[in-house]
Amino acid sequence: MAKTIFITGASRGFGNLWAEAFLKRGDNVAATSRNVSGLQYLADTYGSAFLPLALDITDRAQCLAAVQQAHAHFGTLDVVINNAGYGLFGAVEEVEEQAVRDILDANLLGTLWVMQAALPLMRAQGSGHLIQLSSVLGITSAAGSGIYSATKFAVEGLSEALYHEVKGFGIHVTVVEPNVFKTDFGGASAVHSPTIAAYDQAKASLYGLPAFHPDNYGEPTATVPAILQLVDAPNPPLRLFMGKAAYPWAQHVYAKRLASWAEWQPVAERAHG
Repeated sequence: MAKTIFITGASRGFGNLWAEAFLKRGDNVAATSRNVSGLQYLADTYGSAFLPLALDITDRAQCLAAVQQAHAHFGTLDVVINNAGYGLFGAVEEVEEQAVRDILDANLLGTLWVMQAALPLMRAQGSGHLIQLSSVLGITSAAGSGIYSATKFAVEGLSEALYHEVKGFGIHVTVVEPNVFKTDFGGASAVHSPTIAAYDQAKASLYGLPAFHPDNYGEPTATVPAILQLVDAPNPPLRLFMGKAAYPWAQHVYAKRLASWAEWQPVAERAHG
């Protein structure tokens, strides 16, 4: 049975690939972008099955209106994919105030506004699936990625709480955590802070990590079968890595965390009183 899918940030990258994949198999898609001209070819190809919507994800009123418009147009709302967002790179001391506020508005609050718009509709129909785009940098962080990671850590916590809140309503929540892929994520779509030379060496270490070696960059088109399987799953997971590099990195990170917690557990217990 065809699904109705609402996806943000669909003019390029994963959002664009996935929107077209859903359309090709017969789903209805409402896709958002700040500039819908980049979505015109999908409208020309798929006609009434495709609804392009201009949306500034940082504007809560626009988010509410866009989700309502999609629901009114198609009559249902089965899957919402919060894909819109971008990267901000810079050491914690380097990042500028406005750049931090802008990325929090887009990556965290934009996700929240779309969720709040979709949830009443999904509760009323007794079903739905909210898919949040996080990152492997949403479960661990590295030099130069602190503020970006902060937004994705926040999306992770927000989504996990939501999972517990809505599972009784027939609504699923999944956080998708890609490793690095060959998209424009680190290119023109990213924001780079002014630099302080003292941090150059520390930031360079990010690209020495195995997950950031070019041989471990994923192919974006390979994510299409995975996202189709995820939206069709009767019992989807709360979290899903995408790519081969994320899970080994997570294993390494969590092993170190557990070891550190265990080492300091006697101190923790004495602090209990």
